Amino acid sequence: MGVHVSRRCFVAGSGATVIGGMLAATPRSAAAQVTPRERDPEYRTARELVAALADRRISAVELVEQAIARIESADGRINAVVVRDFERARATAARADAALARGERRPLLGLPMTVKESFNVAGLPTTWGIPRYKDWRPGDDAVPVSRLKAAGAVILGKTNVPLGLADWQTYNDIYGATNNPWDVDRTPGGSSGGGTAAVAAGYVALELGSDIGGSLRAPAHYCGVCSHKPSWALFPSRGHAPPMVPPSSREIDLAVVGPIARSVGDLALAVDLLAGPDEPLSAAYRLALPPARHDDLKSFRVLVIDTHPLEPTASAVRSVIHRLAERLGKAGAKVGLNSPALPDLAEMTRTYVRLLAPTFSADLPEERYRQIEASAAKLPRDDDSLAAVRARAAVQSHRDWIRADRMRARIQGQWRELFRDWDVVLCPPMPTPAFPHDRSPDMRARRIDIDGQPCPYQDQIAWPGIATVAGLPATTVPVERSDEGLPVGVQIVGPYLEDRTTLAFGALIEREFGGFVPPPRTGRRG
Repeated sequence: MGVHVSRRCFVAGSGATVIGGMLAATPRSAAAQVTPRERDPEYRTARELVAALADRRISAVELVEQAIARIESADGRINAVVVRDFERARATAARADAALARGERRPLLGLPMTVKESFNVAGLPTTWGIPRYKDWRPGDDAVPVSRLKAAGAVILGKTNVPLGLADWQTYNDIYGATNNPWDVDRTPGGSSGGGTAAVAAGYVALELGSDIGGSLRAPAHYCGVCSHKPSWALFPSRGHAPPMVPPSSREIDLAVVGPIARSVGDLALAVDLLAGPDEPLSAAYRLALPPARHDDLKSFRVLVIDTHPLEPTASAVRSVIHRLAERLGKAGAKVGLNSPALPDLAEMTRTYVRLLAPTFSADLPEERYRQIEASAAKLPRDDDSLAAVRARAAVQSHRDWIRADRMRARIQGQWRELFRDWDVVLCPPMPTPAFPHDRSPDMRARRIDIDGQPCPYQDQIAWPGIATVAGLPATTVPVERSDEGLPVGVQIVGPYLEDRTTLAFGALIEREFGGFVPPPRTGRRG
C-alpha cells in the first residue's frame, strides 16, 4: 500500500517512501546519497509512479505531459527520443485515467515509457537506422511491446539506435547521433543507447531494449543506470527483427530483449511482465524462474574477475571493482578473486565471436561477403586474434559453426559447475567508462584508448561475451563515478534462469554501495 500524500507533496518530492509495503531507503554509501535532484519527479522510479497513479496523487495525463515537456526541452542536446508518438500517448493516458477512476489496477497502468526503435510498434517506423527503410511502418506490435501495453504502459515513442544495431555508439543517417547525458561529447553506448540516455536524463522511468553484444549492459554502464540481460529465451522477441522481415516466434541465437531503468526494483517489475514464452507456446511449457538464492549480502558467495586475457581493462573500471569487492567482504559476503572452475576466458570469447559473426554476415551483399572470404583465406593459420577469428567466423562453414556450438555446450557445463560454489560473478560490463564519439566509417580501423594504450575497437566485445555465449543472466548496476566524473557500473552474472538471483544481488549493491545519481544538467563532466 502506498503512502497517501498530497499531489503537491508528490510533485515536490519527498524522502524515503513506502512502496508496495517496502521501505525505499536511502543508500548507505556516501557516494550514493540521495540529492535534491534525485527527488525531482522526473527521477521517480516506475514503482513510485505506478503507486502514485493508483492512489490518485497524479494522473496519467499529467505524467505524460511532464514527460513530453521534458523531452521537448532537453532532448535537443541528447537526441534520444527520435520517433515521437505524443498524440496517441495523450489519448492512451486519458483512457488510463478513466480506467484508474473505475478502480482498475494493472502493473504499469498510466506509466509513460519508451521502447527501442528496433521493436515493431504498430503505425510507427522501424528502420534499425537503415535509410532505405525510413518509411516502413509495421502493422502490429512486437510481443514484448504488446505485453507492456497490456500491463497499462503508455508508449511515448521510440529511441535511437546505431546502424543495424551494430555499434556501442548510437548514430545513423536517419536520426543523427545520440549523446551521453553525462557528457554530450561521449557515447551513451549502443545499441540501446537512445533508450538508456532517455532513462538517465529523466524522460521515462522504464525502457525496453535488446542485447546480443552488450547492447543493454554497455549503455547502462556508460550512462549510470540499471539494465538486465535476461537468460536466453526467457523473454519472447517476436517483432524485434530487421525491417520487413516477417515476425517469427523462433528466438535468434544469443540475442535477448530486456529492460532499462534507474532502479533494480523496476528491472524486476519488468521481468515479471515480460518473462514467459511466445503465445503459441504458452500452453505447452513455462520457463519457471527459481527464487533468488539469498536476500542478504552475508549469504552471497561472490567471484570477482577484473582482467581479461584478450582485452585490457581500464584502471578507472578495475579500481571500482576492487573497492566494491572490499566493501562486500566487509559486509560479510564470501568474496573470491579466482576459481579453478572458471571457464577459460580466451576460449570463451573466441567461441562467442565464432557464434556471433554469422549473425551479422548472413545478410551482407554477395560482393562484400566474397571480399571477407578472400581476406580470411589469406590470414596466417596461427593468427588467433579476435580480428582473425571474427573474419574467419563471418564466412565459416556450417561444420565449423557446429564445432563452435559444441564448445559452447562445454562452456555452459563449466558455468554450471562454477555456480555450485559461487552464487554470482562480478565483472566489468565494458573495459572503459564512456568514450568520446568516434564516427570513423571503418569500425575495424577504430581504436579505443585504454589507459593510454590504443586497442582494437571491436575487441571490447570480450566482457559482454562472458554472459552472452552461455545464455546467462546479467544485471548491470551503477556503483561509482570515475575521476573524470563518468559513471562506472558492474556486471553481475548468474546461473541460467536464475535471473532473480542477479537482480536480488544488484538490489543489495544498489542499496548499500551505489545506485542511480542524476547526470549534471549541463551534460558536461564535473
